[in-house]
Amino acid sequence: MTLRLFPEWQPQDAIQLTWPTPTSDWAPLLEHIEATLEAMVVAITRYQPVLIVVHDERQRERLSTRFVALGVTSRRFHLALADSDDSWARDHGPIAVERDGHLQLLDYVFTGWGGKFPAERDDALTRTLADQQVFAAPVVSQALILEGGAIDTDGEGTLLTTSACLLNPNRNPDLDRDAIETCLNEQLGVSRVLWLHNGHLEGDDTDSHIDTLARFCDPATIAYVRCDDPEDPHHDALTAMETELKALRREDGSPYRLLALPWPKACFDPEDGHRLPATYANFLIINGAVLVPTYGDAADFRALKVLDDAFPGRDVVPIDCRAVIRQHGSLHCLTMQLPRGSLNPALFPQ
Repeated sequence: MTLRLFPEWQPQDAIQLTWPTPTSDWAPLLEHIEATLEAMVVAITRYQPVLIVVHDERQRERLSTRFVALGVTSRRFHLALADSDDSWARDHGPIAVERDGHLQLLDYVFTGWGGKFPAERDDALTRTLADQQVFAAPVVSQALILEGGAIDTDGEGTLLTTSACLLNPNRNPDLDRDAIETCLNEQLGVSRVLWLHNGHLEGDDTDSHIDTLARFCDPATIAYVRCDDPEDPHHDALTAMETELKALRREDGSPYRLLALPWPKACFDPEDGHRLPATYANFLIINGAVLVPTYGDAADFRALKVLDDAFPGRDVVPIDCRAVIRQHGSLHCLTMQLPRGSLNPALFPQ
């Protein structure tokens, strides 16, 4: 048997989004987050389709009209109906693997990051879409609690993650590190797990998801967050994380090419003043492009330059994510890539 977890740069059918509802935590920011999501849809559909989960027919009709008005051809988007709790498709969307040459979509248990938030509808969302024949690939349910933002892969059997998340007792309390690694091997085809034990972002609800801290750009390159301000409370932990990254080795024993992403100035919630988790590591790789979160900060340009160097041959597209971090995520957290062969071709007629 051959089993492989797809890297994000695998050719894609579409990007999945889950549109916020007026009764969700986004309610006070609904106009702002919808503007951000619209910008993402316009940007993504220049390169490939989007699958958007909506909560009722009224929202479906409104968004269909809106996207056409924004110049998005109807062949580039599909609006599917399903209940949801929130909009973080990275963590309730399916995780794609290739098993013996065939694509499978794994539906893991989602508990709202260890029971912090309601998640029953999000947890059922992938199965709801499968029942509607949205997917061409089979959907296989898994008993493990696992979020897409918690793992990153080079596509060659190596997985990067954090102990603060995957070994947190609020996820799979009966499984120790060896048992988690066994699950990742058996379910995702992972032969090596690289654990980071340091690094966090204030305001992050995910217990240090790897996609907020360090990401594979190709099998030999990792882009990571570096804090160069000794007065910042993140400095020591992120410096320790940088040391860990420098010590990591590829399977052939060679070091990784490490690309440091800049540190944006601190962002704070305008309502109560708590710090928000702004990070440039939360970029999204799509067919032909990389979408990069920006925060109206002087460091935005430097982050775009780093990622432009990391992804030769791809366009680098900035997306203003100041509204997104108000709910403690960023651009990558809102999305899930669906590799080629995932979706029913009838959704996007040529």
